[in-house]
Amino acid sequence: MNAIALPYRQIALGLLAIAFSALVFQRAQAGGSHYFPPVGDPVVKEECGSCHLAFPASMLPASSWKRMMGELTNHFGDDASVDPATARHITNYLVSNAGDTGGQRYSDKLLRGTSTSKAPLRITELDRWVKEHREVPAWEWQHKEVRSKANCLACHAGAERGYYDD
Repeated sequence: MNAIALPYRQIALGLLAIAFSALVFQRAQAGGSHYFPPVGDPVVKEECGSCHLAFPASMLPASSWKRMMGELTNHFGDDASVDPATARHITNYLVSNAGDTGGQRYSDKLLRGTSTSKAPLRITELDRWVKEHREVPAWEWQHKEVRSKANCLACHAGAERGYYDD
């Protein structure tokens, strides 16, 4: 082999290794395509997490969170009212970290095709969520350990840490 070609080959292989490592490291940092940063605010975690998993803000667009927080007296059939200052605090956190604002890095795939003006209130109504769960038989949603499509922890053991891989 030519003495000049050898360094170029080594450089090319080195650059390829660096590019591959960067790609793997980026996916590891993001937690993969099913990672959504868990709620980090203690007030939001306490208030929302007292009845159900405090869902990551990046799973819905800001318009969904604003609408949801404006209807707390009828929060999916329950009264989840909090004092106005707490409601403002929670709303600010959710909107700042929503999938179309601060949480964009993590939500691109989940929210793809979702209209921010007509965004659903339920994560389970997102096209991507429906597609990901289409093979789950109807009877499994009724299982005593699951009971609801919103009970992510029943199937995703890492959900509290933001991991929703199977």
